[in-house]
This record gives sequence, C-alpha cells and structure tokens, in this order.
Amino acid sequence: MSKTGRPQNSAGALYQRGRSVFWWVRYRSNDGTITKESTGTTDREEAERFLRDRLDARDEGKLSALLAGKKMTFDEMADWFLERRSKPPFRAAKTHAANQNALKFLRPVLGSVRLSEITPELIEDYISDRLQARRKIHTKFGVVHRGKLKPSSVHQEFRILTRIFNVAVKQKRLTANPCSMVEFPVSVRKSTRKPHYMTASEQEKIEFAAPDYLRHVIVIISEMGLRPYKELMPMRKEQVDLENRLVHIPESKTLSGEGDMPMTETAWQAFKEQIEQTPGSQYLFPSPRQTGRKPHITNLRKAWTATLKRAGVSYFSLYELRHTFATRLSAGGVADHFVSQMLRQGDAGVFKRYSQAKLNMMRESLTRLDRKANEHGRTRGTPEPS
Repeated sequence: MSKTGRPQNSAGALYQRGRSVFWWVRYRSNDGTITKESTGTTDREEAERFLRDRLDARDEGKLSALLAGKKMTFDEMADWFLERRSKPPFRAAKTHAANQNALKFLRPVLGSVRLSEITPELIEDYISDRLQARRKIHTKFGVVHRGKLKPSSVHQEFRILTRIFNVAVKQKRLTANPCSMVEFPVSVRKSTRKPHYMTASEQEKIEFAAPDYLRHVIVIISEMGLRPYKELMPMRKEQVDLENRLVHIPESKTLSGEGDMPMTETAWQAFKEQIEQTPGSQYLFPSPRQTGRKPHITNLRKAWTATLKRAGVSYFSLYELRHTFATRLSAGGVADHFVSQMLRQGDAGVFKRYSQAKLNMMRESLTRLDRKANEHGRTRGTPEPS
C-alpha cells in the first residue's frame, strides 16, 4: 500500500507576519519550493491581487525572472534603462543627456538599494533633501555653492525616476511604481517662466536685424510651427515641394509630427529664397564650416541672441516661436484640439488615416492665421507645444 501525503496547496495563502504592517503571501513555485514575500501593502484586496499576479506568473513560466528582478538594485536597473530605453534612436540625444544628468544625483542615494525596498517614504526624503540643496557651480577656483535648487530641477529628477520605475513595472521587476504614491510637495508652475508670444511689431524689428538665413527661420517657424532643431535645421531641399506648397517631415519628435505640412504664402517665399541663396548644397541650411560635425547648422543660439540685442527686444528662446504660431492660430478662430494637430504633438491615429483630408484642413487653418494676435489684448488659451 503506497503512502501518500497531504496534497500540495497550489493556490497560495495570504497572511500577516509578526510586527509587519504589510500582508505577506506564501505559495509554491513550479519546482515545489515554498516562497514567502511581502506584498508591500496594508490593503487586503491589493495583497490578493499581488498573490494572483504571482500565481499567474508561475503558471506562465515567468516567475523565476520576476523573482530575480526583486534582487535587482536601482543601479542595475538604471544601467539597463540607459542602455535599452534612453539612447537614440529610442529617445532623443537631449533626453538621454537629461536622464544621465538626473541619475548623477539619484544614484548616490538609491543606487545600492533593491528596487523592491525603495518605498514612497524614501523617495519623499530624497525630494525633501534635494529641495533644500544648493546649486553647485564649477569655476576655475573650485566648486561654488549658490542659491537653492529650483523646484523644476528637482521635479525633473522625480519625473525621470518615475519613468524608470514605470519601465521596471512593465518588465515585471516591480508590482507597482512607488512614485505613484508620492505627491511633489511644491508647485512647479511658479518656477516655470511664462512663454513669450512674439508680437507682429517685434517680428518686424527682429527680421530687420537678422541675417537672411535666420530671417527665413523666423518666418517658417512662426508661419508653420516647425521644430527648429529636430525638423527645420536638418531639412534637405528634396523635402520641400514648392510646386505643391508642401514640406515633407520624415522624422520628428512624435509620430504625429511625421508627414506632410502645407505652407502659407509667406513661408513659401521664405523657403524659395533660402533655396536660391544656398546653391550647391542638398541641405536647406548648410553649415558654413567645411569641417563641421554635421553638414547643416546645428545651433542658432549665438546668432539669435545677437539679433535680439540689435533689434532691442528682450531675450526669449527661438523655440517659443512655436508658441507664437499656436497663439496666432487660436486667435484666428482655430479650435484648440486642431491647434494641437497643427503643432503635431497629439495622437496621430485619426489624422494619419485621412492624409488628404488632413492637408485640406491644415490649409484652411493656415488661412486663418492671425499675425497680429498679440496686439488685440488678451487672447484665448492654447495648448503649450511639446
């Protein structure tokens, strides 16, 4: 007669352990080993969901990878994130640089801590310490400490930390993002400078003081809302269809940014003049340096700053010409949701299906561009360009 023991419980169990405030789970892995884990929550329903997720992972053969992820430190996750989710072409080079810079401050505090042990309280302590920290300026005499960090700088680090944890959740290395339970203690709106909307009179002064190529840049961005460094500066002449008054954008910051963009009459004239003034180059804005890193102009800050100074206009960034474009469209009566489409920052799904309808709607919207929008007094609100 064979001896059989009590049948194994494959459903797992939920229990409270010692002095811990969290619920714990106990279940068997595929090889029969009993595993005990803290759910990290005091809510019974959330703990039951945690157990169900573990049992599903076991049945799907993903449990070993998931448990291995629980031993991963923040440093290891950060390295994986930088390599797999941060570098171009997955993200823009500037985004990758911002991620690397934020991790210089996050690693010393969280680097050696396991992902599963990073709590909302630990993140809140980090934010509190950073908000009290002073800016470090590197000079030839050494490091100089200045005023406190801006809340927007600390919030940028918090956003990147949230992004890393979101990836960890998708990769099943965490069950929940601890940042989702953290509320940033300071409003960042007050520390963010209000965008400048260029008036028609300011534009006349700036264009008069600008060299020809920069004048063309100003006209094109304020008339079409193109992104200066991602879309306009690398543009090849073959992308400009003067006959049909279209510009083809093969690569942009967002999927909705890719496609054809119609021109206004003023923008068409600027494109035509720029093409005529740069014979022998396949680029619309070729680099003046033969030994330049790239064959096209990559930085306009110096020329832009000098032009504003000559024009007697207070400094604002070149990128804010996109805000001007959005304001003028809105002042012309274009609906805010379509202003977002014209800025090519919204969902591309609907408009990608009907390319001809989209072009006709864009052309109609451009005819309503109000170039004196800022001289009417208060204008209607528009979505901020991304």
